[in-house]
Amino acid sequence: MKTIILLLLNAALVGFFIYILRKPGALSYYQSGRVWLSWLAVAVITLMDELTSVFYAPAEAFRFIGPSAIVFIAVTSLFVRYMSTRFVEIGEILEHHNIFGGGVYSFSYLVLGPTVSFIAVSSIMVDYILTACISSVSAVYNAASFFELSHHTKMFISCGIIWSVAGLNVLGVRENARLTFGVFILAALIFVDLILGGIFSLDHASLGRLHQSFYHVSERLNTGSLFHDYGIVIASVASCILAYSGVESVLQTAGLVRSWREIGKAYTFLGVTVGIVTPLVAALALSAPIEFSQHEGDLITFYATLVNGMPFGIAVGCLASITLIMAVNTAFVASSELLERVAIRYGFHWLVETNRNQSLYRIHIINACIFSTIILIAHGSQMILADMYAIGLVASFCINMGSLLIYRYFMGTQEIREYHTSRLGTLIVWVVLLSCFGFLTWMKPHGTQLWFITTAIVLSVGLLIAKKKAPEIKAIEETDSQMSVVAYLAESSDHDIHVLFTRPKEASVDPQTNEVHITFYNPRHGVPLRTASNHFRLAMVKRTLYEHIVALLKVLEFEFPDREIHVHFGWPLSSWVDRLSIGVMVYNIMRLPKLFENMQFSIHYPGRPYRTVSSSGSHG
Repeated sequence: MKTIILLLLNAALVGFFIYILRKPGALSYYQSGRVWLSWLAVAVITLMDELTSVFYAPAEAFRFIGPSAIVFIAVTSLFVRYMSTRFVEIGEILEHHNIFGGGVYSFSYLVLGPTVSFIAVSSIMVDYILTACISSVSAVYNAASFFELSHHTKMFISCGIIWSVAGLNVLGVRENARLTFGVFILAALIFVDLILGGIFSLDHASLGRLHQSFYHVSERLNTGSLFHDYGIVIASVASCILAYSGVESVLQTAGLVRSWREIGKAYTFLGVTVGIVTPLVAALALSAPIEFSQHEGDLITFYATLVNGMPFGIAVGCLASITLIMAVNTAFVASSELLERVAIRYGFHWLVETNRNQSLYRIHIINACIFSTIILIAHGSQMILADMYAIGLVASFCINMGSLLIYRYFMGTQEIREYHTSRLGTLIVWVVLLSCFGFLTWMKPHGTQLWFITTAIVLSVGLLIAKKKAPEIKAIEETDSQMSVVAYLAESSDHDIHVLFTRPKEASVDPQTNEVHITFYNPRHGVPLRTASNHFRLAMVKRTLYEHIVALLKVLEFEFPDREIHVHFGWPLSSWVDRLSIGVMVYNIMRLPKLFENMQFSIHYPGRPYRTVSSSGSHG
């Protein structure tokens, strides 16, 4: 019965994959002068990273929290899937600002500036470096479970894997996607057999261990203290989050697809595949009669031999090695996208030169050198690498969610309405992640030290580069000056002067000699288009928006003491829940009449604007 079911399922899967591959553009297509990947190709590349975590993360989680790992790996899967909706939202925001790829680096740069973005670069690079290192080492350990290899031989093979994958990436992204999808087909077939074999092998003892896991969780959380229970949940989630490393890679590689909607499809695919497979396989393996202390490096491989025999165990061991090698590939692809964005932003164009296969071959070679060096420094220890891994992963999550909160605080959902998530939900996710980060920095000193050292180095070098090559320097140079505003108004003989504050991208009116439209802009977002001769763009540098408004009004008050100055603001239409910063903006505006008693202030609703203005708008 078991054999018949397995054969039927495998045949159905093979037929389905043949159908997918026969569709044109299923993995990649050529359009607009370049090769694009489909959502399926990007999802599968990321899946190879997430799926490989099942070969080492369950044992790591069990080592820290015991039988509770079965429950909390599933809980963490739900948490990560909920968090991934925020990654889709970030992808839409970046595309709205014409930013493609770069993930946490691009988004933190857009919202918080170069300093935090370099911290994000260091965190995510720690993540990718350790993805490559731990995956290559784990690949060797899984293959070596059936062979006797010396420690030096394992390290040599691990470095060989790194350089082989570097060569694959030099060949180009199209070949990369095809090979990765082929490995995915093999993985799908074997994991289906593993899961069904595990289900058929469940006995009373295994079911008892599953029940014991839930009992262990309820017993640990029955402390009588809400804060103590919260601490236990955070410690457990932080110990299991390594099982879903790589989830941010879809956002990181968004530059390889044409739209943020492809990112959304990829995350949905990951949710219904690895989001289910990882907790299910972990539950089956951790409920099996295995001495876990003896099989931390090859838990799933050994479990496969128990449920389907030695030949199947060898097949799973080979699959583990192959998929772990593909996780190394994911690290190469995603890190190259990240470094490409940094290099382009700061003018290091020599680094992003491509070969005839459109491969960033120089970045891949540099990455191979870095990955190999880390393996040698850690002496190929999987435990040390795993301890180092989680800290950079959670740090990048914290920066992403924090940046999203700040962006929505200032911008609301009026600018981008097609896809947005609950701000309260994002806040809860951020608090949980920040708590996990605090726990990991305390529990994993090796990871903390590596993250801190890498951050300090990247931040120091990055800030030195930013002072000379930051793109916002050019945007600041193109700003209008306060004296330009004064010179324009001085040409008018009218007694009344009108100053209208507008947001970027808002239309101005036909030029009037006695009125000016002022737009303050963030240099990181570029210089807004000048819509009329009386439209002036002023860069916000080192001061708040309110301070810039006060400075401009003081200049106008000094230059035109005998004129009547009218100051106009747009009426804020967003709700306070949607855009809390409106309250701060209105509070600051209310302070202005006391500072400038000789000026007249008014706030206009766009439906009944001042004069014949096409859009008065709100500033903030």
